[in-house]
Amino acid sequence: MLGLFVTEKHNLTTLPGNRVLASLRPDARDFLFERGEIRPILAGETVFDDGAALTHVVFPLEGVISYVTDIASGRNVEKASLGREGALGLAVVLGGDRALGRSVVQVPGRALFVAAAEFERALARFEGMRSAMFGYVRAFIEQLMESAACNSRHTAEQRVSRWLLQAHDRMAGDEFQITQEAISQLLALRRATVNAVCTDLMNAGAITYNRGRLIVRSRHVLHGRCCCCYDRMQKALDV
Repeated sequence: MLGLFVTEKHNLTTLPGNRVLASLRPDARDFLFERGEIRPILAGETVFDDGAALTHVVFPLEGVISYVTDIASGRNVEKASLGREGALGLAVVLGGDRALGRSVVQVPGRALFVAAAEFERALARFEGMRSAMFGYVRAFIEQLMESAACNSRHTAEQRVSRWLLQAHDRMAGDEFQITQEAISQLLALRRATVNAVCTDLMNAGAITYNRGRLIVRSRHVLHGRCCCCYDRMQKALDV
């Protein structure tokens, strides 16, 4: 199950790059890789529009994808996010064929795209695959609920730190591309507020940031600035 993973990033390098894929039997995982295609996912790319036909199930290997909703004037607020701990296209697991929300790439990376028909064949063919997928569905629902509570109760610094820590978990290295404008929209914060938080985090030695290029310098410091929601979300994945 998802508990095969530990939370330290360097231990993920021996695994296929995606928690759900790593939790499958080798023959099921090989089936998906053989019939799927690894593609780049680009910042700003819409993977699925809300209600669109689910042509593929997408397993991020690196990068961040957000479920977003347009609240006003084209500002897309994040409802939930995922990376290499999960999969996009969960409606297929639940017997549906339409996207449950609009999904947009926030941090570029790579993902395994598996045609929905091939994924359904794998669900029917390989023992334990459906239970592995349901394990992630449960963790994702817990993350969704935790995110709602976090965004309503915690400070801007805690929320930005939590988001950056999760993004770091979803990358192979310490550096990734994300703009302060994107973070401010996703978390429904003022750009000036995000700038102030990032400045404080740089002064504390947690990150360096320049023109959309962010490097995590100290996970320990960043973890100390975020709220308890991060640990709760990680615990849900390790069940």
